[in-house]
Amino acid sequence: MEKQKADKIITEYLKKIYGFAMKKSFSYHEAEDLCYDIIDEVYSSLLKSDEIENIEGYIWRISEHTYAKYVARKKKLLGVSLDNVVLPHYDEYFFENNNDETDLLRREIAFLSSVRRRIIFLFYYENKTISEISREISIPEGTVKWHLNKAKFDLKEGLKMERKIGNLGLNPIIALDMGHSGRPGNNGGPEAYIGDKLNLNLVYSVYHTPKTKDEIAEELGVTPVYIEDNIKRLEENGFLVKKDGKYTTYVKFGKTKYSKEMSEKKSKIQLEIAELLAKEYAPLVIEAVKEVKDVYIPGGNRELLYALAILNGIAEKCGISIKKDYSKYDIKTTDGGDYIAYVDLKKECEDPDYVPTLTLPSYWACGSMTRDSDKYPIYSWSIDSRYSSRKGGWQNNYTSDYEYLYEAMTGLIVENSATDDKFNRLRERKFLTEDGSVNILMVKGEANAFFDKIPCLSENLKEKYARLALEFAMMEAKYYPPQMQDLVVGWEAGNFIGTKVALMVMDILYSNGTFAPLTENEKVTANLIMFTDKLPNEIK
Repeated sequence: MEKQKADKIITEYLKKIYGFAMKKSFSYHEAEDLCYDIIDEVYSSLLKSDEIENIEGYIWRISEHTYAKYVARKKKLLGVSLDNVVLPHYDEYFFENNNDETDLLRREIAFLSSVRRRIIFLFYYENKTISEISREISIPEGTVKWHLNKAKFDLKEGLKMERKIGNLGLNPIIALDMGHSGRPGNNGGPEAYIGDKLNLNLVYSVYHTPKTKDEIAEELGVTPVYIEDNIKRLEENGFLVKKDGKYTTYVKFGKTKYSKEMSEKKSKIQLEIAELLAKEYAPLVIEAVKEVKDVYIPGGNRELLYALAILNGIAEKCGISIKKDYSKYDIKTTDGGDYIAYVDLKKECEDPDYVPTLTLPSYWACGSMTRDSDKYPIYSWSIDSRYSSRKGGWQNNYTSDYEYLYEAMTGLIVENSATDDKFNRLRERKFLTEDGSVNILMVKGEANAFFDKIPCLSENLKEKYARLALEFAMMEAKYYPPQMQDLVVGWEAGNFIGTKVALMVMDILYSNGTFAPLTENEKVTANLIMFTDKLPNEIK
């Protein structure tokens, strides 16, 4: 609204606004303060608004709102008497080293149940009668009286209590990394729910020992009212599970202690397995996929196909299966996610004086990623590791990337201003070269038809290492709380021969000359394959 028009409206309503303020105040001074606040609020709102049809109704709504804020501010400063104790205005409250009775009472109000907190504020702050409160919150008057009396008793008792900040309130955990095994929701993986420090520590507070809401609050050094909504959301999305009045969690937090000696012992055994797999299993995989003919390989190096098949076989088909029901670990979120969540924490070494005899490279890998389109006959499988140049993991691996590629290579889209975003994305991921050539490995046909050709690990080899895998898994499980040990045993035994061993095998095959070193361009599609009904070299 133009300034001249706003000035005119303020002049016209000035006396009415002052009259409103006088009716709400106990002194001329207070009326002037309130009137000034209302005019300031009205004037600012008018300047930001377009044309207003009912200007009088608009001004009175703002006046009532400003008056409510004015009262709240005054009450925050003055407080309200509660049986000879000043009842302070509530705001978000953290424990502090302050024993002032007003602060202590404010803390204890926050420890009341939500119903009792509401009744306290309606009765003492808004001066509502028992019958008015009864109607507003839809409970009988007798119940309101009972809650009110019980709340006053709880507050007096709470003032005598000594509440202490738990360890997480003083020294919160920090996630080094977090991820998931399964399908993320529309908002992403676990980081969408426990990516901030408060929610992360809230969930971790019940990891080793189940806790009530109040116990969680004390552990975090906050009041329950501050985390009620967080607890509700985390419970609704599966990150907290309530049992017998207490909360626990099935999020897998990484262990906080480790042994260098045990880690090296495990790696030595895995290296022995990798050498055996490189010698006996890898040739079987290569032989099995040699017959695959309908393949598009950028640059023509068929070793890319063999390396991918070996990596897939070891990562997906050589694990040791522990038959357990792991459904309780599945987190099903309201945005469609269905996954097991894990968080890596800083670990403390139990044997810092141990000197390892092995120098090992990074065996980090993102885990199997699959993408399946509803629009086109395409499917992809990939693992990111130091053998690939791709960045961003699953968060930078979109189904739409493969859909765009299919559209571009089949001529469903051509490059112009309307499709710039798609082509720019394909070049960003280097799926298309600057001259428009497709730059990822493709196989014509169904993914299952290809992966079914890859042999499983022989039972003799599995049996040979199953006992060791289980032994290490049981040792690892001791670092975790009881509710997590089934998952840890299953994962550790199942991954004893997994992506880590698969990368060890890759190291052997690339170092002994079985495969030639990867070029920078080959690293774009290393360990990534797309299945489709058409290949680029078939399309004219």
